[in-house]
Amino acid sequence: MLEVVSIQRISVAEKAAIQAVDPAINLTDAGGWFDGEIRETWPAFTSNRYLPPDANGKGSREERDRILAKAEVILGGWPFPLDLRARAKKLKWFHQRPAGASNLLRGDLWGSDVLVTTSRGSGNTLAMAEYALAGILHFAKGLPQASVDREAGHFSHRAYQPLLLDGKTACIVGTGGIGQDVGRLCAAIGMRVVGTRGTVGSDLPVPEGFAFVGGPDELDRLLPEADFVVICCQWTPETNHLFNTERLALMKRGSVLVNVARGEIIDETALVEALRHDHLRGVALDVYDGEFETAPIARLWSHARVLITPHISGMSDRNRHRAVEIFCDNLAAYLAGRPLVNVIDWERGY
Repeated sequence: MLEVVSIQRISVAEKAAIQAVDPAINLTDAGGWFDGEIRETWPAFTSNRYLPPDANGKGSREERDRILAKAEVILGGWPFPLDLRARAKKLKWFHQRPAGASNLLRGDLWGSDVLVTTSRGSGNTLAMAEYALAGILHFAKGLPQASVDREAGHFSHRAYQPLLLDGKTACIVGTGGIGQDVGRLCAAIGMRVVGTRGTVGSDLPVPEGFAFVGGPDELDRLLPEADFVVICCQWTPETNHLFNTERLALMKRGSVLVNVARGEIIDETALVEALRHDHLRGVALDVYDGEFETAPIARLWSHARVLITPHISGMSDRNRHRAVEIFCDNLAAYLAGRPLVNVIDWERGY
């Protein structure tokens, strides 16, 4: 039997889908069992954000250890027990439902001998793309001024200075699942769309709606021509503070920056300075540096030209997240001895 353990809450339908992959699968549903440990080992800000208020775990430490000790495959989410590798001695493969590999940096799985896969490209990418477009529209149409007018009790008509998006240029940084949906939506309303991706090669197809997609070294050339820049890439050592003082200065004066990836990709000190010098028309952040531990820095959160939301871009009334579907496909491949998709390369960081 293949011992599969889910430490992530899964639905009845998802549980049935996993068991239907092969009769050899023995699935243990331990969703919620580790919530107490998570409360003890993760920052309170994280626990309060991601765990139900009354979630304190199940079973004893010994019972949870026995569950992990037998697991060859684990399906997990975020947050997760930080010492999984140490306790799951038989573990060969871990799949995490979120798409971002950087979610795992805290635990002992990172850099270990365990095969780890993510749900990259299978999340609620369309919802995130719609959020990015909403961020673009928010500042393009001057909507922050509406709050100013409401507080003042009168309208300042000339302060709005709305832009027409048709014919403007959007630069998508990271043209994976999220970035491709962002580009497609921007193109649909008449924008010229360019982008960058981590994987380069002349044989790679240009995604729908894009006029050009280049490698990471093309970013500095594309930024000065972009009216809107949307960050959709993975957070890796190469993208940490990718948008620093120099790169923010390359952006067109009066442009808009949107981030639906990870907060650490932007140097927030440099961003505050760019805003102080009126270099940017606006910034929409669904993520910020240290978002899992604390509130945003006051200089950003209180700025009139900054919109910050608590990582909600992937949420909607319709769940299109295909994490369990990806897991099931990989589970069939694992049993058949075939390569899995979305395997994390520890050196690349995703």
